Amino acid sequence: MKVLVTGGGGFLGQALCRGLRERGHEVVSFNRGRYAALDAIGVAQVQGDLAQRDAVIAAAQGCEAVFHNAAKAGAWGNYDSYHRANVVGTQNVIDACRARAIGKLVYTSTPSVTHRATHPVEGGTADTVPYGEHLKAPYAATKLIAEKAVLAANSAQLATVALRPRLIWGVGDNQLLPRLVERAQAGRLRFVGDGENKMDSTYVDNAAQAHFDAFAHLAPGAACAGRAYFISNGEPRTARETVNGLLAAVGAPLVTRTVPFAVAYAAGVICEGLWHALPLRGEPPMTRFLAEQLVTTHWYDMAPARRDFGYVPRVSFQQGLTRLQAAWARRETGTG
Repeated sequence: MKVLVTGGGGFLGQALCRGLRERGHEVVSFNRGRYAALDAIGVAQVQGDLAQRDAVIAAAQGCEAVFHNAAKAGAWGNYDSYHRANVVGTQNVIDACRARAIGKLVYTSTPSVTHRATHPVEGGTADTVPYGEHLKAPYAATKLIAEKAVLAANSAQLATVALRPRLIWGVGDNQLLPRLVERAQAGRLRFVGDGENKMDSTYVDNAAQAHFDAFAHLAPGAACAGRAYFISNGEPRTARETVNGLLAAVGAPLVTRTVPFAVAYAAGVICEGLWHALPLRGEPPMTRFLAEQLVTTHWYDMAPARRDFGYVPRVSFQQGLTRLQAAWARRETGTG
């Protein structure tokens, strides 16, 4: 079938586009820019802004399903810009589905919609972990609104599902890993707390697989229709094991130093104040939300996703590291 992918040029977006093309689907990607990697695999590209309703509806012409993956992400920024991209943009996608009589909408959400200060989550599911309240980060706050809108849109005409992949990493990542490496090489990385809090992560191919599995099962009245699911590798590891595993795979210095949560949180308060008061560029090195995320245990139960749409992670954490190491070596030597 013909499938619209929003944000197909991004890290997960490209994995979604590749996988859909490999499964024989015609794919259209709605992006702000243009990507040679998508041209190379036969993905049609439409450039535009998600906040422009008519543009989204036009891009969805002839499509039978939508993977809504695009979002404004980050730890900092103007709330209105996040609301425009994540809330208005998502409503426009829903409107496009209705206008074009599209029957399936797979939405990429985030576990951040359930963030609650330093409350640990151990083996949580969407049924047991409530939405967060008084979220300090505009990304989490607007994704929460957007997820609720997607699930509320589920109907006999449009089947919707929301997936919440936790900390996506892997080959092709041009955001998280390069930042970690840069900060590690500069000696600016610290664990908040002792680094022993357990956390889930998701290899990018597993995150994409979860989307394909949900897509295959999604239909009006299906077990997954109108529901949200946490997605991960299902291998919770300590923050220390996770971060240093990634750094070791690319030959970067490991993190050994720690900072108490109270100190990190206070630094977040100060940084937020400075970034509000002064015309400072980029994101602050610490925020209150980030300090809370980094110190808290977060891992989830994959049983609901396995039960309702057969999701089973295919790439283990260690296998992912091996793939990452090989890809990084090719990148460093210019052989791939």
